Amino acid sequence: MKVSRLQRMIEEGEHLHQDFKFAITDSKKIARSLAAFANTDGGRLLIGVKDNGNIAGVSSDEEYYMIEAAASMYCSPPVEFTTVQWKEAGKTVLEIIVEKSNQRPHKAPDKEGKYKAYIRVNDNNIVANTVLQKVWKKKKIPHGTLITLNKAEKTLLNYLEENPRITFSRFCRIAHIPPYKAERILVNFVSMEIISMEITEKGTYYLANPEYSGEK
Repeated sequence: MKVSRLQRMIEEGEHLHQDFKFAITDSKKIARSLAAFANTDGGRLLIGVKDNGNIAGVSSDEEYYMIEAAASMYCSPPVEFTTVQWKEAGKTVLEIIVEKSNQRPHKAPDKEGKYKAYIRVNDNNIVANTVLQKVWKKKKIPHGTLITLNKAEKTLLNYLEENPRITFSRFCRIAHIPPYKAERILVNFVSMEIISMEITEKGTYYLANPEYSGEK
């Protein structure tokens, strides 16, 4: 029996680039998913699919208008998307495709209505930390960044030569610097791709970029 493209997508389950939604009852909640995909590496929502992968189907017109409201009214700036309708066993599944955006950060309201920038981590949407948001902002600046390797910067690089990763709080401790200085250094180094960020549901880690060289 031939497996359809929709079935193959569903078999993947929820992951970094895919989320299932049984139905849309809250455009603000959907806005968080749209913003997270746009802020990360893009992805797709399959509307009308339960968490267990069973197809429930949707009323495509109504669901589309809810998505449109989420993308245009509750995402700031608005998130662009495309749609595909899939027919399976007499039911309709609406695929919402979001590309990685060059207008990051896109923000959406949290449960209290406060707008925050979300990113996709595995199959969850989480709030982007301050360092990442400042990296996005810095990368929009056309001119480069000049860095002086002072004691704190050298401490960070030396530590990452001997250890696989470091947390924000540990960097503050070993460099004996306040958080605002640590943040500025990390933002500069991540922007220049000297180090990279590993964001997990448990926390954020900073790693030496193996591709970086002093000649870059």
